[in-house]
Amino acid sequence: MIHSNTETIPGKEIVQFFGVVSGSTVRAKHIGRDIMASLKNIIGGELKGYTELLQEARNDALVRMTEQAESLGANAVVNVRFSTSSIAQGAAELFAYGTAVRVE
Repeated sequence: MIHSNTETIPGKEIVQFFGVVSGSTVRAKHIGRDIMASLKNIIGGELKGYTELLQEARNDALVRMTEQAESLGANAVVNVRFSTSSIAQGAAELFAYGTAVRVE
């Protein structure tokens, strides 16, 4: 499966259009990560626990979007975007979406 954040894929021709596909995941903060984040706020630096949490969430959303595209018969998703939103205190959704297409 090819993923692109552009409307086309260089060297490929879009031969079939399947429409918008998406995948999402909702994640909650972890108390252990919150404690480490509080300490990092004092001394500064990357909040690696949150970085890992967001990377896992992006990967899960991308996999779910890809599965939906494959079920339609697509071999690529173009114009891929990510979005986040707060669902509840301490929980957020990461949403991936794009346009499923067949390219040759």
